[in-house]
Amino acid sequence: MRTLVLGVGNVLLSDEGMGIKAVEELKRRYSFNTEVELLDGGTLGLDLLYFLEGTDRLLIIDAVLGGNPPGFIYKFRGDEVKTYFRRKVSAHEIGIQEVLAVAEITGRYPEEIVVIGMEPESLDISLELSQTVRNNFDKLLNEVLDQLREWGIEVKHAKDLS
Repeated sequence: MRTLVLGVGNVLLSDEGMGIKAVEELKRRYSFNTEVELLDGGTLGLDLLYFLEGTDRLLIIDAVLGGNPPGFIYKFRGDEVKTYFRRKVSAHEIGIQEVLAVAEITGRYPEEIVVIGMEPESLDISLELSQTVRNNFDKLLNEVLDQLREWGIEVKHAKDLS
């Protein structure tokens, strides 16, 4: 089964870029089998549809504005994912909503979709994550790794490969 781990967001807006930075960190720290693809989706919209082709499981990592304290970890699956994207307001999240709608219409909708995210502290213009998000970043990564393991995906530390 092909699994796509998709980090989305805007790295120019501090914590809004946490999904992309999470994918970068996963690539740096871990190795996965060839059926797992890690992708920086940035703020791409319908262009992401191409990457869903042949994807059975989609794991999206994103900043989530849910009203909880900064650093709070969210996890949505199944119908919760559609509900989550219906409430979104940022450009990239509207883009993902459109991508998933087109994927569903064209038969490219993955069998499973999970969104894992964190409540941001700052959306100011900055290339750096806020201190709160940095302090909780490993919790975010661990939640992603737990989901991959739940799907039966082996996670290897990069240092174990040398």
